[in-house]
Amino acid sequence: MNDSLLLLKDISYSYGKVKALDGVNLLLTPGVYGLLGPNGAGKSTLMKLLLGFLPFQTGEGSLLGCDVRREKALLRRRVGYMPEGECLVPEMSGVEVTAYLGELSGMEGTEAMKRAHEVLYYVGFGEERYRKAATYSTGMKQKLKLAQAIVHDPPLLFLDEPTSGMDPQGRKELLELVREMAALKRMSILFSTHLLPDVEETCDRVIVLHRGRVLATEALSVLRERNGDAVEIETVGPREPLLERLAREGCRSAAMEGERVRVVLPKGLPPSRIWTLAGEADTPLRRFQPVKSTLEELFLELLEKSDGN
Repeated sequence: MNDSLLLLKDISYSYGKVKALDGVNLLLTPGVYGLLGPNGAGKSTLMKLLLGFLPFQTGEGSLLGCDVRREKALLRRRVGYMPEGECLVPEMSGVEVTAYLGELSGMEGTEAMKRAHEVLYYVGFGEERYRKAATYSTGMKQKLKLAQAIVHDPPLLFLDEPTSGMDPQGRKELLELVREMAALKRMSILFSTHLLPDVEETCDRVIVLHRGRVLATEALSVLRERNGDAVEIETVGPREPLLERLAREGCRSAAMEGERVRVVLPKGLPPSRIWTLAGEADTPLRRFQPVKSTLEELFLELLEKSDGN
């Protein structure tokens, strides 16, 4: 039995002479994935291909067991999509928008309206559901876009910059909903964003794209194990002599709050080496605390390695 969520073989796509995807191969099992990459990496093109918005130029693929090239109508009934851009009808109320998009996903009208009320309540709407979408704040529009994406109860959800423009409280609430849908509803999620902390809070795996190629498809825990340790330090007196020695050994340093410095060691260099270098630099340490590498550090390290090849 094939339990794969997504299977892509040799997918390439070009806009004229610009190659957006270059021989992409992916095999994903059900789960929650962060889709990462700098601008122009191919993230949006990949999502549009999977949703049937762009035609395949080369290669083949299946999503939820459906042929992506030939079963587009069936896929749209099984996939939810929360786009980054505006997708709402301004003169329709929140419940009308949600029910209408439920019908477009294959639901019968009465069932779509019933379900629209349920999902709007789930994402935090009260009587606001009867107001026109044009009157909604940015945060409310983002929640409405999430509601329309899950109205037909899809097993797979695509989220494209879902917290864009939201205030901290709204962002927190939306990310909690994403975690809950993944944990309780067993929904697989492909989460595309430039906000790496959002991915750390919601995803257990990442797909990293760069220049149209897949650099990594890893569990975050595995990605951390493959990269070097990180340590927060604070020195007694000037720290520059120590930082210079750390740099010569391939360490990356970043100033933090107060006098603290975050040091990311290259793979294979033990944290104890910092003590040795501090002694050589005659720079006593007041603080030495091992910490997890952030997703941003791991992401940048992958890009640097790729550009160095």
